[in-house]
Amino acid sequence: MAPPSSGSGQVIMRERAPIVYIVDDDDAVRSSLRLLVKSVGLSTTALPTAQEFLKSYDSNQPGCLVLDVRMPGMSGLELQQQLNLRGAVIPVIFITGHGDIPMAVEAMQQGAFDFLQKPFRDQDLIERIQRALTRDKASRAELSERSRGRVRLASLTPREREVLGLVTSGKPNKIMAAELGVSQRTVEIHRARVMEKMQASSLAQLVRMMMDLHEPPTEA
Repeated sequence: MAPPSSGSGQVIMRERAPIVYIVDDDDAVRSSLRLLVKSVGLSTTALPTAQEFLKSYDSNQPGCLVLDVRMPGMSGLELQQQLNLRGAVIPVIFITGHGDIPMAVEAMQQGAFDFLQKPFRDQDLIERIQRALTRDKASRAELSERSRGRVRLASLTPREREVLGLVTSGKPNKIMAAELGVSQRTVEIHRARVMEKMQASSLAQLVRMMMDLHEPPTEA
């Protein structure tokens, strides 16, 4: 079946549904968590080892990860470290035993979203999963916007990049024209093209875009 399209003929891509990944070496725990997640209408994938998760994980897939701290082979902490090295944004909820609190604290310091100490109420886990999915959606939206911003930035000509740097550093058209050795009218044309290509409606928005892209204004 062909993907749906809008009246203008533009193809609309469906947003991928999030998946709650469960990684725990205990078969009974893994099975019960999978049934719990499915009971609230969420898709889930349960795996017994961190290695299997890493082999199959797609960083473009929205979701969150419910992860046991202590596992044979690669531990939950080691898996988290591998995800960090890959730049993965997936939120991690650690499940810990009573003696694992120091490890849970270390996990939080490494960027884990949350942790739950066993035994825990089903509702506590579901609430954390829902919050983690909300965080994941927001993070992916931010990354997507940055990616679009980089594409727009790459579309600028070298001269437009020069004008962009001068504009975002607060230079008026007259000063820019003198520095670039062109007329003010030429600067105005370049400035208008920069605003159009970057899809910025104001100077403040353009400056904000460059800050989000970690492109500081060019110093005089």
